[in-house]
Amino acid sequence: MNNHGEENDSHLSEVPSEPLEWNFSQVFGERAAGEDVQEVDIISAIEFDKTGEHLATGDRGGRVVLFERTDTKDHGYRRDLERMDYSMSRQPEFRYKTEFQSHEPEFDYLKSLEIEEKINKIRWCQTANSALFLLSTNDKTIKFWKVQEKKVKKICDMNVDPSKSVGNSCVAGTSNLTSQKQYLANGGCSERSYDHLNKEFPFPREGIPSLRLPTVASHETGLVASCRRIYAHAHDYHINSISTNSDGETFISADDLRINLWNLDISNQSFNIVDVKPTNMEDLTEVITSAEFHPTHCNTLAYSSSKGSIRLIDLRQSALCDTHTKLFEVQEAAGSKSFFTEIIASVSDIKFGRDGRHILSRDYMTLKLWDINMDSGPVATFQVHEHLRPKLCDLYENDSIFDKFECCLSGDGMRIATGSYSNLFRIFGCTTGSTEATTLEASKNPMRYATDICFHLVIGLRYST
Repeated sequence: MNNHGEENDSHLSEVPSEPLEWNFSQVFGERAAGEDVQEVDIISAIEFDKTGEHLATGDRGGRVVLFERTDTKDHGYRRDLERMDYSMSRQPEFRYKTEFQSHEPEFDYLKSLEIEEKINKIRWCQTANSALFLLSTNDKTIKFWKVQEKKVKKICDMNVDPSKSVGNSCVAGTSNLTSQKQYLANGGCSERSYDHLNKEFPFPREGIPSLRLPTVASHETGLVASCRRIYAHAHDYHINSISTNSDGETFISADDLRINLWNLDISNQSFNIVDVKPTNMEDLTEVITSAEFHPTHCNTLAYSSSKGSIRLIDLRQSALCDTHTKLFEVQEAAGSKSFFTEIIASVSDIKFGRDGRHILSRDYMTLKLWDINMDSGPVATFQVHEHLRPKLCDLYENDSIFDKFECCLSGDGMRIATGSYSNLFRIFGCTTGSTEATTLEASKNPMRYATDICFHLVIGLRYST
């Protein structure tokens, strides 16, 4: 095991990747000098869609903010550009698209438990008819959202004929009344508008023959987010993972002890496919930490545990997948174990590569790349912050040793990335012979503290190509 990984030549790409030059591109939500960061504004989840054209973020205030890529609008999607060997000289550019309130704080009266609105995970679903679909979840409730453009309808011409008059006052024409009444979207009209009419115009008892009915007209289009379904009351413990299936119809949700299978169209029923809860809770030795569907095989999924193992299961074997098809774990030598061995071995996140051949896992100290056809050990191991190993005792005392980090693979499978402390994240080349190992700061000057690694802030970043 070295600083850049131990690799098996027969299972990774034979062509070493050239190190990338990293530069600052964009920042969203930058605070002004002296402005305090509100806890509800802290980002807690982030996810690119499969095309890389849209980005979704969730925060501790329960909001979901969407961004869209703009630099490919005039030339089509990136995959089409790659087929045409079109040289993209500009850096990717994203702009704000829309935002909506996904979750609100709740209170479970049966368990006397407050459920915070913080977004734990966001996952994109398949698009349809130019509409965007995504799943978002807090600790207990999953919601299925649809975001699409809609024409905003307004009431127009709600007036009387301007050529007629009543008594000594002239009945207001279109221009006068229109400037005073309040329009509401989608056919609404405020009560003030009706009161305004009643007070200003003394309508005769016999009526006004020139009064015209209002008409509904479509004006500008706007993005509207609508909650299509709510999947609730299926987890006794906090949801730590959701993952959409390649069939476009189902998804899984996982907590510490169970994994449930859902159909997107059915919100009142789910199937429990993995249950690690022992009969006696005193016998509990490990919990589920992450779960992920295979990117192309709808019957295959993987989940990780706090003991450092990854289990691959096949939904075709049985309704309750209490047995696994493959087990991936590192066998520690008896003499090398310490008090912290099992704690730092806990896997906090797993991700399938787009080819479905490899699984990337993140524990406290390392990234490991696994080949699903080889369960004897990882094909590569990458040290993330090895300099912290002598400080494990201090990290245990202040509970930092239990911090969770996420990981991701680039779209071409040639690089992997994960977060560290002090606003830093690390990128490794994972092709055969690659020695790429870059440390960057998430700031406008990413190389400022590339070699000065401290620890006081946890950050998890995702990079998509």
